[in-house]
Amino acid sequence: MNQIFKKIAAAAVFATSVFTFSAFAEEAKKADEPAFKLTGNVQAQAIKAVYDNEADNTLDNSFLRANVGGKYSSDNFDAVINLRIFSPAFGNKVKDGEGKTFSFDKISADTYYANYKWNSEFGKFNLQFGRFRTDWTVAGNFGTYVDVNLSKRGFLARDYQHDAIAFGFEKGISTFSALLGTYDSYFNTGYLRFEETVKLGDAKISAAYRGNVLDPIQHTAEVTHRIAGRASYSFFKNFALYGEIAYITTGDDENLSARNGIKSEYAQGTDYLPFFVGVEIPTAGILNGLYAELEYVGDRNEITEGADEIAWTVSAIKKFGKRTKLQISAYSEKEISDVAIAARITATIQ
Repeated sequence: MNQIFKKIAAAAVFATSVFTFSAFAEEAKKADEPAFKLTGNVQAQAIKAVYDNEADNTLDNSFLRANVGGKYSSDNFDAVINLRIFSPAFGNKVKDGEGKTFSFDKISADTYYANYKWNSEFGKFNLQFGRFRTDWTVAGNFGTYVDVNLSKRGFLARDYQHDAIAFGFEKGISTFSALLGTYDSYFNTGYLRFEETVKLGDAKISAAYRGNVLDPIQHTAEVTHRIAGRASYSFFKNFALYGEIAYITTGDDENLSARNGIKSEYAQGTDYLPFFVGVEIPTAGILNGLYAELEYVGDRNEITEGADEIAWTVSAIKKFGKRTKLQISAYSEKEISDVAIAARITATIQ
């Protein structure tokens, strides 16, 4: 029975991919030739622990990078390409065959996707493929539990990118998306992701599911089910309450030490119920954003050794003219008393 399921699932993935790319090809014939507009920025970031973390460094972490790319948007087609460039000073070091270390510039393909859109009497549809983000966070430290591993948190540690095919539908107050993502070029590992968002005036409610259901097709694997919800309500400009909660559970039925076994996302037989609440605080226009958040993750020390179950962050955002944005955050690291200060400045080209 298990083998039959695997064959059916594999056939479904293949058929979906073929159908999707056929649709892309047909739509490409109709769409106008895209005219890309230059986009980009230069960013500097620095982090320093206020407590004694036994690291004898001036800064605990920093980087300089450039983001450069192109963006096109129209009624029936969107496209984005963005490259990130880091200088040799920021961790780009390798050893040659003789054991000598040398540095190099690092250029990575950060984001790139094509998004086809259709308006109809039934609603708005879209079909997207490429490498793109999903992000539920506000201040940047917590949230998006449906995608980001609970071990990954801290200053702006929120980005999660998908190599995926996605379908979307929007009508009235409802926006729905279904995503098929993969970790390899064979679709031997990957996941399904669904998200629904409803807007009710000044309130917004979202729910999402994600499971690595492609992994068991070719491997001995456990499925981690992630179910998450978030809600926000804006009383007026720069004054809002928001929060997110998730249930993350991993099975305990497979022998992952088997020859074709793969490591599960979380330990077998574990369940987690993370949540955070936040408030955006008005500052009478002095700041563009001021956020305070409190997070709770039970048994966090199972994921990160020595970590407290409670964490917090306070973040301030200020824009200077049209080109410059500064974000400064104070937040807790492993323990609630382990305070770190971080800042990022972004200078926008276009």
